[in-house]
Amino acid sequence: MDGREPLTADFEAHRGRLRAVAYRMLGSLTEADDAVQETWLRLDRSDTRDVANLGGWLTTVVGRVCLDMLRARTSRGEVPLSRLPDPVISRGEHVDPEHEALLADSVGLALLVVLDTLEPAERLAFVLHDAFGVPFREIAALVSRTPAATRQLASRARRRVRQADVEPDADPSTQRLVVEAFLAAARRGDFDALVALLDPGVLVRADTGRPPVRVIRGASSVAGNALTFSRAAVGARLALVNGSTGIIARADGRPFSVMGFTVRLGRIVQIDILTDAARLRRLDPAPDGTSRG
Repeated sequence: MDGREPLTADFEAHRGRLRAVAYRMLGSLTEADDAVQETWLRLDRSDTRDVANLGGWLTTVVGRVCLDMLRARTSRGEVPLSRLPDPVISRGEHVDPEHEALLADSVGLALLVVLDTLEPAERLAFVLHDAFGVPFREIAALVSRTPAATRQLASRARRRVRQADVEPDADPSTQRLVVEAFLAAARRGDFDALVALLDPGVLVRADTGRPPVRVIRGASSVAGNALTFSRAAVGARLALVNGSTGIIARADGRPFSVMGFTVRLGRIVQIDILTDAARLRRLDPAPDGTSRG
């Protein structure tokens, strides 16, 4: 037997968790896979015989890799919200098995957008501690801070998330009904029905692939913009986007728009739209429901 086989098996047992950490940290499925691969390479080069908790060790390693990648973005001059995070698209009524770990705790597009506005160290502290239960003393070593200072990083990030108010309704059936009604109203070109489904302060972010992300605010403006979608809406279908009901529209079998919704108290408070053709071709689920990317 190859001496690497036990090591490979141990790593594969943790791959889903590592990819989930990296996706929250980076908002990119491709970069998340790159971070997981780099974590494997570091494991392969390391002596872990004295590591008592391999899962915890791997989690901190992938966190460090992601932190370096976020800092590299900053050094390249990339600015927050220059693009929307990658949506995770599933077909059918349920989240695909390969996406279950990735979307644990219902990480929606709206939350990922907020995480993109955080400083790298804040994002790391929040993601590792709040989502994955890593102790602050372990995160502190990654960001070269004291545990107390690291706790403050996570606290600042938590306040930003609360202020953004990105938590959707807990009832998925309510969200589905609202999104179904939105799609039906868009197909009819019914402006009044669209306005009735939208929160007065509704926010739309649209990523065409050319920065910056376009922002539209207010029910009337969003409803008016949705009317331009009425012809395309005929071929649009409901889909699971980050585990919640969304919409995917196609032309000639190819996706040209994916919409993720945040619904609260029966109204749509946020819509995140991706129309970047190159990214959609990579993210579009294959016929068996898995992502091509």
